[in-house]
Amino acid sequence: CRTLSLQALPSCFLSGKHLRTIGHDWQGICLAPSNIWPFFLGDKVIPLYAPLCRKCKFCLSPLTNLCGKISNLKSPASDQQLMEDKTSRFTCKGKPVYHFFGTSTFSQYTVVSDINLAKIDDDANLERVCLLGCGFSTGYGAAINNAKVTPGSTCAVFGLGGVGLSAIMGCKAAGASRIIGIDINSEKFAKAKALGATDCLNPRDLHKPIQEVIIELTKGGVDFALDCAGGSETMKAALDCTTAGWGSCTFIGVAAGSKGLTIFPEELIIGRTINGTFFGGWKSVDSIPKLVTDYKNKKFNLDALVTHTLPFDKISEAFDLMNQGKRYITNR
Repeated sequence: CRTLSLQALPSCFLSGKHLRTIGHDWQGICLAPSNIWPFFLGDKVIPLYAPLCRKCKFCLSPLTNLCGKISNLKSPASDQQLMEDKTSRFTCKGKPVYHFFGTSTFSQYTVVSDINLAKIDDDANLERVCLLGCGFSTGYGAAINNAKVTPGSTCAVFGLGGVGLSAIMGCKAAGASRIIGIDINSEKFAKAKALGATDCLNPRDLHKPIQEVIIELTKGGVDFALDCAGGSETMKAALDCTTAGWGSCTFIGVAAGSKGLTIFPEELIIGRTINGTFFGGWKSVDSIPKLVTDYKNKKFNLDALVTHTLPFDKISEAFDLMNQGKRYITNR
């Protein structure tokens, strides 16, 4: 997931703990005996940056999937850099190496709190269900759980990387009748249409702002817009392309250096709403095993999101491919 792997790093650096093991979309096998039920030696697991303690007011509420263990709720990206005892489990030449999102998965071995770990079926395909650790779950869940896309509705999805393609699958699963995919890389359009997009637009090929084109195509604007790219211009376009009266805009992506969004009250008074998503609205540890079962039952297609598979020692090449807009990559 580009948002957390690359664009969350500046906020981590601001915390003063620069040396850290990054990574959060992953899967693994328990290699050490555990006395913490339900984890045992050899279990297949997925580390999750979204904890679930099941005790705090957030975990006990059906209104959110946040957890109070993320103490810095204004910027969860810079949190979870230490274990519960305020120490790190990583060191390098005697100096501490800090954790990243409580997962630190770009490593052959990692240590994860039990509230950040989901046990999954023994027959799960680890090279695919690793995508449930963030990218797919976030995009797919944003459409279903947060935007709550309705049957017969019109949708616009900005950004067609792994998260955006997953959002398209979520819109399709929810019964949307028209799904417009938007990206500045037209090479992504074929995949987007194969997964459910009915139209695809490249803003660089248009002679007017993308929101104006979408409003014309839909005779007034879409019912739901999902911004998977981030950035001030994209956020504004996503909001502007929704219909007056009931249009809903969901923010998913975070762009590095974004200056945020400036809006006027009138834009919301006429009936538009804005919301956001954290891990697609899923109650992480409880929901991921169910999503694994859904994948096994072919409810959605994770295979279509994988464009490259590289060994772990080629991870720098994987980042280069991601920066080139080559969508989702898995490392083994």
